[in-house]
Amino acid sequence: MELNYMIFITPVLVMVSIAAALAGLLAFADKYIASYGECKIVINKGKELIVEGGNALLSYLVDNKIFIPSACGGKGTCGYCKLKVLEGGGPLLPTETPYLTKQEVLHSVRLACQVKIKRDVELAIPEDLLAAEQFKSVIEKIEDLTHDIKRFVFKLSGSSKINFKAGQYVQFCIPDTTEFRAYSIASDPGTKDRVELMVRLVPGGLCSTYMHEALEVGDEACLTGPYGEFFLQENSKKDIICVGGGCGMAPIKSIINHLFATNAAQNITYFFGARQKKDLFYTEELERFEKKHKNFEFVPALSEPAKEDEWTGEVGFITQVMQKHLKYNKNQEAYLCGPPPMIDAAIGILTSKGININDIYYDKF
Repeated sequence: MELNYMIFITPVLVMVSIAAALAGLLAFADKYIASYGECKIVINKGKELIVEGGNALLSYLVDNKIFIPSACGGKGTCGYCKLKVLEGGGPLLPTETPYLTKQEVLHSVRLACQVKIKRDVELAIPEDLLAAEQFKSVIEKIEDLTHDIKRFVFKLSGSSKINFKAGQYVQFCIPDTTEFRAYSIASDPGTKDRVELMVRLVPGGLCSTYMHEALEVGDEACLTGPYGEFFLQENSKKDIICVGGGCGMAPIKSIINHLFATNAAQNITYFFGARQKKDLFYTEELERFEKKHKNFEFVPALSEPAKEDEWTGEVGFITQVMQKHLKYNKNQEAYLCGPPPMIDAAIGILTSKGININDIYYDKF
């Protein structure tokens, strides 16, 4: 039996090896030998780029200062670089399907890093993405907010100004790499020459480790943006519910500061969830806002307070605290930032309190 098994398995291994070798050879030839000549990239039926074919669409866009979001350096592992490829993109690749919904596939959405330019292509790119810029900056300030979260202030170089909406994000470029990481902007949109970010140290995280352990005041840094469909609806006069703990505070801080700066009259409630007291920050500032602005309420809660915390505030998951505090009110909208389970639970509570699902805006991370 053992001999028969070996007789059977050996040809299979040989075939697999041959197939792998051929695939490698084809990939090598496609990259280094194949010539696709001059190709045209047409964007929104107007702008045209003439390129020498053979590389990924994302690289051509970056070379032409069109900064489509991408956090993985074009490896096809983040799913951020989505745009519509109307013609010439070739077949959908298996590397793209995990990041695209059925609806997106039906509407010709692709990952720019996975589409190789071999012929003329036609693209549809949202105007807000075309407006994203690259900013050179210098680190002006680094501050510890908690044991694992730091605040970074980037002073934009020269006369550069960034125009963004409260809630949007930028990407930080990791030096000497093609890797980017997305971070929500914590500063007020009225501050156009500086960008404030809050970054949590992720164990083993390439970017957060670099920022926490290597980045120093005075260092140069590169940012791109702004990006994101999560932002304050400035024309709305509905009461506002904000939910976000940890680094989820960043866009909420931007939203709240902008509301105060523009003398917003609606009621604003901010639910901030943390595990223990050491995970809370900006509490004194928010409590001062609460005393100064009668239309603002700050509700911090700890899910697992330590004995030494001597915590007398709300205890439990932030969604449980929301359930307890919120009253039924259809004239409200909500801004949520945090992990998917928290946001999904919060949406269920908010809709049960009368808020229309279309008035709930969120950023999952």
